[in-house]
Amino acid sequence: MPLVGYGVFRVPEGDDLAEAVKTAIAKGYRSIDTAQVYRNEESVGRGIQAAIEEGLVTREELFITSKVWNDGLSYEKTLAAYDSSLEKMGLDYLDLYLVHWPGIDQNYIKVYKALEKIYQDGRVRSIGVSNFHVHHLESLLKETTVIPVINQIEFHPHLTQEEVRAYCEDKGIQVEAWSPLMNGSLLEEALIQELASKYSKTPAQIVLRYDVQHHVVTIPKTMTPARMSENLDVFDFALSEQEMTQLDALNDGLRCGPDPEKFNFK
Repeated sequence: MPLVGYGVFRVPEGDDLAEAVKTAIAKGYRSIDTAQVYRNEESVGRGIQAAIEEGLVTREELFITSKVWNDGLSYEKTLAAYDSSLEKMGLDYLDLYLVHWPGIDQNYIKVYKALEKIYQDGRVRSIGVSNFHVHHLESLLKETTVIPVINQIEFHPHLTQEEVRAYCEDKGIQVEAWSPLMNGSLLEEALIQELASKYSKTPAQIVLRYDVQHHVVTIPKTMTPARMSENLDVFDFALSEQEMTQLDALNDGLRCGPDPEKFNFK
């Protein structure tokens, strides 16, 4: 799985998104992240198919992720949701399928067991979770057999989630960051702007490099082709240990999304 992927959260269904996905692939992205609840899987799929048909990439070179919106889903409905996502995207399989939220009723265990079935049947390359805290992961691992390969969480300098990351590292679970730029608000941070000036990079590139150096997969969103290129261009410089520590020190628990301890699909 590439360290930098292309996210499509809050991008509506339509030709613009299909074209953006194709453009992202042309720019060099190989990982595309969507979700059932984004209601844009069809456009993501059209963009993928267009890129394949134009010879920009083969299906095998891509890493496609979606997530099941597990609001009270039964085991059987979860299986059906996976089939629906495949149909919308025009794909035979996904590279990664995630349980989108733990919720507060532990329904995620039943849903994850359906993902295990899909995985054991060879219909998905890997499975994982999103927005899980340590106690969610502990409960899940007690009841299931396939360790999640990914835990996709909100992660950025204002929300470093050390406990979750340490637990995932111990269990061999890769951490992935959603909303790495805090919907753009991080770009105004003075320290990040200073580092951008020092390295002749954009503030976004500083944040994405921060993710990479923490060994966190990151999936920024943009519809602008120039920024697509910029977001991939983070492998020709390195932040110092001191600079990483300074960025870590921005951590104050600030979220731009819901708190997994409270979020329950309502």
